[in-house]
Amino acid sequence: MSESSSAPQDEAGLDDALRRLGLLGAQASARWTPLTGGVSSDIWRVDLPGRSVCVKRARSILAVEAEWHAPVERSDFEVAWLEAARRIAPDAVPHLLGHLPDAHLFVMDYLEPSRYPIWKSELAAGRVDDVFAARVGGVLGDFHAGFAGDAELAKRFATDDLFESLRIEPYLRSTAEIHRDLAPRLEWLAERTANTRRTLVHGDISPKNILVGPKGPVFLDAECAWYGDPAFDVAFCLNHLLLKCCWIPAHRDDYLASYDAFRSAHSACVSWEPAEEFEARVATLLPALLLARIDGKSPVDYLEPNDRDFVRRVSRGLLFESELDLDVIRDIWLRSLTQ
Repeated sequence: MSESSSAPQDEAGLDDALRRLGLLGAQASARWTPLTGGVSSDIWRVDLPGRSVCVKRARSILAVEAEWHAPVERSDFEVAWLEAARRIAPDAVPHLLGHLPDAHLFVMDYLEPSRYPIWKSELAAGRVDDVFAARVGGVLGDFHAGFAGDAELAKRFATDDLFESLRIEPYLRSTAEIHRDLAPRLEWLAERTANTRRTLVHGDISPKNILVGPKGPVFLDAECAWYGDPAFDVAFCLNHLLLKCCWIPAHRDDYLASYDAFRSAHSACVSWEPAEEFEARVATLLPALLLARIDGKSPVDYLEPNDRDFVRRVSRGLLFESELDLDVIRDIWLRSLTQ
Protein backbone atom coordinates (compact mmCIF):
# COMPACT_ATOMS: atom_id res chain seq x y z
CA MET A 1 0.00 0.00 0.00
CA SER A 2 1.12 3.56 -0.65
CA GLU A 3 0.76 6.64 1.54
CA SER A 4 -1.92 9.29 1.09
CA SER A 5 -1.61 12.94 2.08
CA SER A 6 -5.00 13.40 3.77
CA ALA A 7 -5.18 13.03 7.57
CA PRO A 8 -8.05 11.10 9.23
CA GLN A 9 -10.99 13.27 10.28
CA ASP A 10 -11.28 11.60 13.70
CA GLU A 11 -7.59 11.71 14.60
CA ALA A 12 -8.28 12.64 18.23
CA GLY A 13 -10.54 9.63 18.68
CA LEU A 14 -7.96 7.40 17.05
CA ASP A 15 -5.30 8.71 19.43
CA ASP A 16 -7.61 7.79 22.30
CA ALA A 17 -7.87 4.27 20.89
CA LEU A 18 -4.09 3.93 21.03
CA ARG A 19 -4.09 5.22 24.62
CA ARG A 20 -6.67 2.61 25.58
CA LEU A 21 -4.31 -0.03 24.23
CA GLY A 22 -1.36 1.40 26.14
CA LEU A 23 0.50 2.27 22.94
CA LEU A 24 0.41 6.07 23.37
CA GLY A 25 1.08 8.09 26.48
CA ALA A 26 -1.46 10.55 27.90
CA GLN A 27 0.53 13.59 26.80
CA ALA A 28 2.10 12.13 23.67
CA SER A 29 0.89 12.64 20.13
CA ALA A 30 0.84 10.44 17.07
CA ARG A 31 1.12 11.21 13.36
CA TRP A 32 -1.43 9.39 11.22
CA THR A 33 -0.68 8.77 7.55
CA PRO A 34 -3.44 7.04 5.54
CA LEU A 35 -2.34 4.16 3.34
CA THR A 36 -4.10 3.73 0.01
CA GLY A 37 -4.86 0.56 -1.89
CA GLY A 38 -7.54 -1.12 0.23
CA VAL A 39 -11.28 -1.04 -0.41
CA SER A 40 -12.64 -2.65 2.76
CA SER A 41 -10.81 -0.87 5.60
CA ASP A 42 -9.17 2.36 6.67
CA ILE A 43 -5.47 1.69 7.17
CA TRP A 44 -2.84 4.04 8.58
CA ARG A 45 0.83 4.16 9.27
CA VAL A 46 1.02 5.72 12.71
CA ASP A 47 4.27 7.28 13.91
CA LEU A 48 4.52 7.02 17.69
CA PRO A 49 7.37 8.22 19.85
CA GLY A 50 10.20 5.85 18.99
CA ARG A 51 8.42 3.58 16.51
CA SER A 52 5.79 3.20 13.80
CA VAL A 53 2.78 0.89 13.82
CA CYS A 54 -0.05 0.02 11.44
CA VAL A 55 -3.70 0.57 12.42
CA LYS A 56 -6.57 -1.04 10.52
CA ARG A 57 -10.27 -0.26 10.97
CA ALA A 58 -13.07 -2.03 9.09
CA ARG A 59 -15.48 -0.04 6.90
CA SER A 60 -19.18 -0.83 6.77
CA ILE A 61 -19.41 0.15 3.08
CA LEU A 62 -16.65 -1.00 0.76
CA ALA A 63 -14.99 1.46 -1.62
CA VAL A 64 -16.05 -0.13 -4.90
CA GLU A 65 -18.34 1.05 -7.69
CA ALA A 66 -21.13 -1.38 -6.83
CA GLU A 67 -23.01 -0.95 -3.55
CA TRP A 68 -21.39 -3.42 -1.18
CA HIS A 69 -22.08 -3.51 2.56
CA ALA A 70 -20.19 -5.75 4.97
CA PRO A 71 -20.36 -6.27 8.74
CA VAL A 72 -17.56 -4.47 10.58
CA GLU A 73 -17.31 -7.37 13.04
CA ARG A 74 -15.12 -9.07 10.42
CA SER A 75 -12.21 -7.26 12.06
CA ASP A 76 -12.51 -9.67 15.01
CA PHE A 77 -12.12 -12.65 12.71
CA GLU A 78 -9.10 -11.16 11.00
CA VAL A 79 -7.42 -10.80 14.39
CA ALA A 80 -8.36 -14.37 15.28
CA TRP A 81 -6.91 -15.62 11.97
CA LEU A 82 -3.63 -13.78 12.63
CA GLU A 83 -3.42 -15.40 16.06
CA ALA A 84 -4.11 -18.86 14.64
CA ALA A 85 -1.71 -18.43 11.72
CA ARG A 86 1.10 -17.34 14.03
CA ARG A 87 0.97 -20.76 15.67
CA ILE A 88 1.66 -22.41 12.31
CA ALA A 89 4.13 -19.97 10.70
CA PRO A 90 5.08 -17.05 12.98
CA ASP A 91 7.17 -15.29 10.33
CA ALA A 92 4.31 -15.34 7.80
CA VAL A 93 2.02 -12.84 9.56
CA PRO A 94 2.50 -9.42 11.17
CA HIS A 95 2.82 -9.24 14.94
CA LEU A 96 -0.43 -8.13 16.57
CA LEU A 97 0.00 -5.26 19.07
CA GLY A 98 -3.55 -4.59 20.20
CA HIS A 99 -7.23 -5.01 19.37
CA LEU A 100 -10.33 -2.96 20.23
CA PRO A 101 -13.39 -4.98 19.21
CA ASP A 102 -15.82 -2.16 20.07
CA ALA A 103 -13.97 0.19 17.68
CA HIS A 104 -13.49 -2.51 15.05
CA LEU A 105 -9.80 -1.77 14.81
CA PHE A 106 -6.51 -3.43 15.60
CA VAL A 107 -2.84 -2.50 15.65
CA MET A 108 0.03 -4.49 14.22
CA ASP A 109 3.67 -4.01 13.31
CA TYR A 110 4.34 -1.59 10.47
CA LEU A 111 6.40 -3.44 7.88
CA GLU A 112 8.59 -1.05 5.93
CA PRO A 113 7.86 -1.34 2.18
CA SER A 114 11.54 -1.20 1.27
CA ARG A 115 12.03 -4.50 3.17
CA TYR A 116 8.53 -5.92 2.61
CA PRO A 117 7.37 -5.00 -0.91
CA ILE A 118 3.90 -6.05 -2.01
CA TRP A 119 3.94 -9.14 -4.21
CA LYS A 120 1.58 -7.49 -6.70
CA SER A 121 4.03 -4.61 -7.14
CA GLU A 122 6.86 -7.07 -7.73
CA LEU A 123 4.81 -8.93 -10.32
CA ALA A 124 3.89 -5.68 -12.05
CA ALA A 125 7.53 -4.62 -12.20
CA GLY A 126 8.56 -7.85 -13.89
CA ARG A 127 10.28 -9.26 -10.83
CA VAL A 128 8.50 -12.58 -11.12
CA ASP A 129 10.01 -15.30 -8.95
CA ASP A 130 8.48 -18.75 -9.19
CA VAL A 131 10.49 -19.81 -6.13
CA PHE A 132 8.66 -17.19 -4.10
CA ALA A 133 5.33 -18.31 -5.61
CA ALA A 134 6.14 -21.82 -4.40
CA ARG A 135 6.81 -20.48 -0.92
CA VAL A 136 3.41 -18.76 -0.94
CA GLY A 137 1.73 -22.00 -1.97
CA GLY A 138 3.68 -23.99 0.58
CA VAL A 139 2.92 -21.73 3.54
CA LEU A 140 -0.74 -21.53 2.55
CA GLY A 141 -0.77 -25.32 2.33
CA ASP A 142 0.79 -25.52 5.80
CA PHE A 143 -2.01 -23.30 7.11
CA HIS A 144 -4.70 -25.42 5.48
CA ALA A 145 -3.19 -28.70 6.68
CA GLY A 146 -2.51 -27.38 10.17
CA PHE A 147 -6.05 -26.07 10.65
CA ALA A 148 -7.88 -29.05 9.11
CA GLY A 149 -10.14 -31.02 11.41
CA ASP A 150 -9.90 -28.48 14.24
CA ALA A 151 -13.33 -28.44 15.90
CA GLU A 152 -12.51 -25.38 17.98
CA LEU A 153 -11.52 -23.35 14.92
CA ALA A 154 -14.57 -24.61 13.06
CA LYS A 155 -16.75 -23.21 15.83
CA ARG A 156 -14.78 -19.94 16.13
CA PHE A 157 -14.91 -19.31 12.39
CA ALA A 158 -18.48 -20.33 11.62
CA THR A 159 -18.64 -17.12 9.58
CA ASP A 160 -20.91 -18.41 6.83
CA ASP A 161 -22.92 -15.19 6.56
CA LEU A 162 -19.75 -13.10 6.43
CA PHE A 163 -18.20 -15.23 3.69
CA GLU A 164 -21.45 -15.13 1.76
CA SER A 165 -21.58 -11.32 1.86
CA LEU A 166 -17.87 -10.78 1.13
CA ARG A 167 -17.08 -13.56 -1.32
CA ILE A 168 -19.84 -15.87 -2.55
CA GLU A 169 -22.47 -13.26 -3.37
CA PRO A 170 -20.21 -10.54 -4.88
CA TYR A 171 -18.12 -12.98 -6.90
CA LEU A 172 -20.38 -15.87 -7.88
CA ARG A 173 -24.02 -14.93 -7.42
CA SER A 174 -23.68 -11.39 -8.79
CA THR A 175 -21.84 -12.73 -11.85
CA ALA A 176 -24.68 -15.21 -12.36
CA GLU A 177 -27.11 -12.28 -12.59
CA ILE A 178 -25.16 -10.90 -15.57
CA HIS A 179 -24.44 -14.20 -17.33
CA ARG A 180 -27.88 -15.76 -17.15
CA ASP A 181 -26.96 -18.67 -19.41
CA LEU A 182 -24.28 -19.62 -16.87
CA ALA A 183 -26.44 -18.98 -13.82
CA PRO A 184 -27.13 -22.67 -13.01
CA ARG A 185 -23.41 -23.46 -13.11
CA LEU A 186 -22.41 -20.41 -11.06
CA GLU A 187 -25.14 -20.97 -8.51
CA TRP A 188 -24.09 -24.61 -8.19
CA LEU A 189 -20.50 -23.51 -7.54
CA ALA A 190 -21.74 -20.97 -5.00
CA GLU A 191 -23.73 -23.61 -3.12
CA ARG A 192 -20.94 -26.18 -3.26
CA THR A 193 -18.43 -23.68 -1.90
CA ALA A 194 -20.78 -22.49 0.83
CA ASN A 195 -21.42 -26.04 2.02
CA THR A 196 -17.89 -27.48 1.89
CA ARG A 197 -16.05 -27.34 5.22
CA ARG A 198 -12.54 -28.70 5.42
CA THR A 199 -10.30 -26.16 7.15
CA LEU A 200 -9.73 -22.51 7.98
CA VAL A 201 -9.77 -20.36 4.84
CA HIS A 202 -8.06 -16.96 4.52
CA GLY A 203 -10.48 -15.78 1.82
CA ASP A 204 -8.36 -13.15 0.05
CA ILE A 205 -5.17 -14.80 -1.20
CA SER A 206 -4.29 -12.07 -3.66
CA PRO A 207 -0.81 -10.76 -4.53
CA LYS A 208 -1.88 -7.38 -3.15
CA ASN A 209 -2.28 -8.98 0.28
CA ILE A 210 1.07 -10.77 0.38
CA LEU A 211 4.38 -9.12 1.21
CA VAL A 212 7.73 -10.37 -0.04
CA GLY A 213 9.49 -10.54 3.30
CA PRO A 214 13.13 -11.34 4.13
CA LYS A 215 12.02 -14.70 5.55
CA GLY A 216 9.34 -15.46 2.99
CA PRO A 217 5.74 -14.41 2.35
CA VAL A 218 3.79 -12.37 4.89
CA PHE A 219 0.00 -12.70 4.63
CA LEU A 220 -2.33 -9.75 5.28
CA ASP A 221 -6.05 -8.95 5.13
CA ALA A 222 -7.74 -12.09 6.44
CA GLU A 223 -11.03 -10.34 7.16
CA CYS A 224 -12.92 -12.94 5.09
CA ALA A 225 -11.63 -15.79 7.29
CA TRP A 226 -14.02 -18.74 7.36
CA TYR A 227 -13.94 -22.41 8.19
CA GLY A 228 -14.82 -23.79 4.80
CA ASP A 229 -13.38 -24.80 1.46
CA PRO A 230 -9.63 -24.21 0.95
CA ALA A 231 -10.17 -24.64 -2.79
CA PHE A 232 -11.38 -21.05 -2.73
CA ASP A 233 -8.00 -19.77 -1.50
CA VAL A 234 -6.06 -21.69 -4.14
CA ALA A 235 -8.38 -20.75 -7.01
CA PHE A 236 -8.39 -17.12 -5.88
CA CYS A 237 -4.59 -16.86 -6.11
CA LEU A 238 -4.23 -18.84 -9.35
CA ASN A 239 -6.86 -16.55 -10.83
CA HIS A 240 -4.65 -13.51 -10.21
CA LEU A 241 -1.59 -15.16 -11.75
CA LEU A 242 -3.54 -15.93 -14.93
CA LEU A 243 -4.91 -12.39 -15.13
CA LYS A 244 -1.38 -10.98 -14.90
CA CYS A 245 -0.61 -12.71 -18.22
CA CYS A 246 -3.06 -10.28 -19.88
CA TRP A 247 -1.83 -7.27 -17.92
CA ILE A 248 1.87 -7.60 -18.80
CA PRO A 249 2.24 -10.05 -21.70
CA ALA A 250 6.04 -9.75 -21.73
CA HIS A 251 6.15 -11.80 -18.53
CA ARG A 252 3.45 -14.29 -19.49
CA ASP A 253 5.73 -17.32 -19.24
CA ASP A 254 7.00 -16.18 -15.83
CA TYR A 255 3.47 -15.78 -14.48
CA LEU A 256 2.58 -19.25 -15.73
CA ALA A 257 5.71 -20.66 -14.10
CA SER A 258 4.54 -19.08 -10.84
CA TYR A 259 1.09 -20.62 -11.39
CA ASP A 260 2.73 -24.04 -11.68
CA ALA A 261 5.05 -23.49 -8.69
CA PHE A 262 2.30 -22.22 -6.38
CA ARG A 263 -0.02 -25.06 -7.32
CA SER A 264 2.63 -27.75 -6.94
CA ALA A 265 3.82 -26.53 -3.54
CA HIS A 266 0.30 -26.32 -2.19
CA SER A 267 -0.63 -29.71 -3.61
CA ALA A 268 2.21 -31.31 -1.66
CA CYS A 269 0.49 -30.21 1.57
CA VAL A 270 -2.98 -31.59 0.83
CA SER A 271 -3.61 -34.22 3.50
CA TRP A 272 -7.17 -33.51 4.65
CA GLU A 273 -8.82 -35.17 1.62
CA PRO A 274 -7.78 -36.98 -1.59
CA ALA A 275 -5.68 -34.57 -3.64
CA GLU A 276 -7.59 -35.28 -6.86
CA GLU A 277 -10.90 -34.34 -5.23
CA PHE A 278 -9.44 -31.11 -3.94
CA GLU A 279 -7.91 -30.15 -7.29
CA ALA A 280 -11.20 -30.88 -9.06
CA ARG A 281 -12.93 -28.27 -6.90
CA VAL A 282 -10.14 -25.75 -7.54
CA ALA A 283 -10.31 -26.32 -11.29
CA THR A 284 -14.08 -25.92 -11.55
CA LEU A 285 -14.06 -22.80 -9.38
CA LEU A 286 -11.15 -21.04 -11.11
CA PRO A 287 -12.96 -20.05 -14.36
CA ALA A 288 -15.85 -18.66 -12.34
CA LEU A 289 -13.48 -16.42 -10.39
CA LEU A 290 -11.82 -15.28 -13.64
CA LEU A 291 -15.22 -14.22 -14.96
CA ALA A 292 -16.11 -12.63 -11.61
CA ARG A 293 -13.06 -10.36 -11.78
CA ILE A 294 -14.54 -8.93 -14.97
CA ASP A 295 -18.29 -8.85 -14.29
CA GLY A 296 -18.66 -9.33 -10.53
CA LYS A 297 -18.81 -6.65 -7.85
CA SER A 298 -15.03 -6.37 -7.50
CA PRO A 299 -13.56 -6.22 -11.03
CA VAL A 300 -9.83 -5.83 -11.51
CA ASP A 301 -8.87 -2.28 -12.38
CA TYR A 302 -5.80 -2.90 -14.53
CA LEU A 303 -7.10 -4.61 -17.67
CA GLU A 304 -7.91 -2.83 -20.92
CA PRO A 305 -11.32 -3.41 -22.57
CA ASN A 306 -9.93 -5.88 -25.12
CA ASP A 307 -8.24 -7.85 -22.33
CA ARG A 308 -11.45 -7.90 -20.36
CA ASP A 309 -13.23 -9.29 -23.42
CA PHE A 310 -10.54 -11.96 -23.72
CA VAL A 311 -10.93 -13.05 -20.08
CA ARG A 312 -14.71 -13.05 -20.43
CA ARG A 313 -14.60 -15.19 -23.58
CA VAL A 314 -12.09 -17.76 -22.33
CA SER A 315 -13.54 -18.08 -18.82
CA ARG A 316 -17.04 -18.57 -20.22
CA GLY A 317 -15.72 -21.30 -22.49
CA LEU A 318 -14.02 -23.02 -19.57
CA LEU A 319 -17.22 -22.93 -17.54
CA PHE A 320 -18.95 -24.89 -20.30
CA GLU A 321 -16.25 -27.60 -20.21
CA SER A 322 -17.41 -30.86 -18.64
CA GLU A 323 -13.97 -32.01 -17.51
CA LEU A 324 -11.34 -29.63 -16.19
CA ASP A 325 -8.11 -29.84 -14.29
CA LEU A 326 -5.50 -27.20 -13.59
CA ASP A 327 -3.22 -28.39 -16.38
CA VAL A 328 -6.05 -28.13 -18.91
CA ILE A 329 -6.90 -24.61 -17.75
CA ARG A 330 -3.28 -23.53 -17.98
CA ASP A 331 -2.89 -24.99 -21.48
CA ILE A 332 -6.13 -23.47 -22.77
CA TRP A 333 -5.17 -20.11 -21.28
CA LEU A 334 -1.74 -20.16 -22.92
CA ARG A 335 -3.09 -21.36 -26.27
CA SER A 336 -5.80 -18.65 -26.25
CA LEU A 337 -3.21 -15.96 -25.43
CA THR A 338 -1.02 -16.95 -28.37
CA GLN A 339 -3.75 -17.30 -31.00
